Amino acid sequence: MSNHQSLFGNTLSDLQTFCKTHGLPSFNARQICEWLYKKQVSSVDEMTNLSLKTRELLKEHYDMGISEPVNVQISSDGTKKYLFKTQKNGAIEAVYMPSSERHTLCISCQMGCKMGCEFCATGKQGFQHNLTAGEILNQLRSIPESTLMTNIVYMGMGEPFDNLDEVLKSLEILTSDWGYAWSPRRINVSTIGLIPEMERFINESECHLAISLHSPFDYERQKFMPIQNKYPISSVIKALKKYDWSGQRRLSFEYIMFDGINDKHAHLDELTKLLKGLFCRVNLIKYHSHPKSDFQPSSEERMIEFRDYLNEHGIICTIRQSRGEDIMAACGLLSTMEKK
Repeated sequence: MSNHQSLFGNTLSDLQTFCKTHGLPSFNARQICEWLYKKQVSSVDEMTNLSLKTRELLKEHYDMGISEPVNVQISSDGTKKYLFKTQKNGAIEAVYMPSSERHTLCISCQMGCKMGCEFCATGKQGFQHNLTAGEILNQLRSIPESTLMTNIVYMGMGEPFDNLDEVLKSLEILTSDWGYAWSPRRINVSTIGLIPEMERFINESECHLAISLHSPFDYERQKFMPIQNKYPISSVIKALKKYDWSGQRRLSFEYIMFDGINDKHAHLDELTKLLKGLFCRVNLIKYHSHPKSDFQPSSEERMIEFRDYLNEHGIICTIRQSRGEDIMAACGLLSTMEKK
């Protein structure tokens, strides 16, 4: 593995600094972005409107930083799980979910995760390292379906706000006119509620926000989500109520339903109270069992009751369709310690 930095994953500002440092014209920075993110070239030599000297300088300081997936698993429902090697000799996974209306890519931002949620396979893996903006975006850039993609969710391995600088950098590249020029409304970033980082994200990005809720009761959430000790869900909601969510930007709450634990009527009452006055939606998620967890999924009937109750009480609620469970690609199942 080369000691050079990766060229892919640099922002316009990064490349303007490079040009200034090396006495190159500033417009070269925008040309390089065009080649990287719009024309998606695989080598510096393909950047034909740059001088030979500029190309040689780039090759002297950078690797391209693009790598193909090393493995793919395909589910019976058409979901594909891609495995990528990381620059620090680790491995991460991204999940492609096609449907008739949209093509969604679920990407990772860390190898492993520090948050230690009891029900999550990635959390059980522990934390190995953060991904760079280039490694985050490489998951989109390097799969065969790259040009089909309509939506991206930062809901793969890791806690996005625990790697906020690189996540924001990747979002800047995705949404800027010199980058992929995506609408931020096509991107959804998930967090378990790191409040200072969440507030910074809200102020610095226009992408949708999803909060992993899983219980409206502080004492109960604490039992399976250690972050609750530092940032209680009641404090997360209080922070969110300072912002206006009635526009195009969406706030949603993810609620994995565990049989006999967080699926009782008392939870519905408390959820309704907790979210009152907040313009949001709730996504109910079927729990996907794995060998390192004792949790079991709630019944489909219970999930439908939950959905209907919340909708009747003024909270938009849907049941998220499970995808890729047969290849361990569904929510909370991504883990790569054995795949390095």
